Amino acid sequence: MQSDAPNNMDAKGWEKPTQFGPYYLQELIASGGMADIWLATDQKGQTYSLRRLRNSSIFNFTEKKRFLRGCEVLSQIHHHDCVIGYVGHGKINGSYYLSMEYVEASNLKQLFARDDPVLAENVGNILIDSALALEHVQDCGFMHLDFKPENVLVTRNASVRLVDFDLAQPKPDKPRKSSDNPGTPAYMAPEQLLRQPFDHRVDIFAYGVSAYELLTGRKPFMGETPDEILRKQLDRSLDFIPPRELNADIPAALEKTILKCLEREPEKRYPFMSVLVRDVQAALYV
Repeated sequence: MQSDAPNNMDAKGWEKPTQFGPYYLQELIASGGMADIWLATDQKGQTYSLRRLRNSSIFNFTEKKRFLRGCEVLSQIHHHDCVIGYVGHGKINGSYYLSMEYVEASNLKQLFARDDPVLAENVGNILIDSALALEHVQDCGFMHLDFKPENVLVTRNASVRLVDFDLAQPKPDKPRKSSDNPGTPAYMAPEQLLRQPFDHRVDIFAYGVSAYELLTGRKPFMGETPDEILRKQLDRSLDFIPPRELNADIPAALEKTILKCLEREPEKRYPFMSVLVRDVQAALYV
């Protein structure tokens, strides 16, 4: 008897897994600007998170370059509990892919939006583990350059995984300009928005913005455009509010640490993530 179900459906109406090389794509987990992320299995039933670049245009060299750069960087830095695990990457049937460990998790932005108790109950550990992840990335010789709540995954037992290394670059010996000025404006440091030379301390600024947002529910420098955000970064009298005025439960030492991350001049921020990690741990009595 022949089924009337479409080719991608079984007789019961369930969508069939799609074979992709040695993998079976079971479920679409997320869809980003240039890639889709699938829950995938292999022939042994092992589960993976598989990120596949969309074939939007054969001439879109920038997307391909960024995707492959993210794969290469992750392959070099993934040996850390707070960084997503790398399995492999390559090209199958003309499609570039990255295979990673699969974790059941939501990102920090999603957790905050739904007021998830895992965030409220573990915010201190999340702040520390996120800092440890960034420290590891920089110790391996890279800048993340897109650190923000969307790129920090948190599992139900509050394990952290830093993801998305498409914009990562080698850490320079001294500040240097970047032709493509990568990042998300709300989390970018003033020197990036001004298109001036920068170094790993822009990650420290981004960490400060993310920590402030996580603890207060708002970004420290509100703006609809990069120029508006920059104006408020440079003139703190416009509407900048110290975090403890928005959340009195924040320890004074932690506020001091966040404010140091958010300094306009890179020289006034933490020189290295290791020093920041030390102060965050001390502020949270770890």
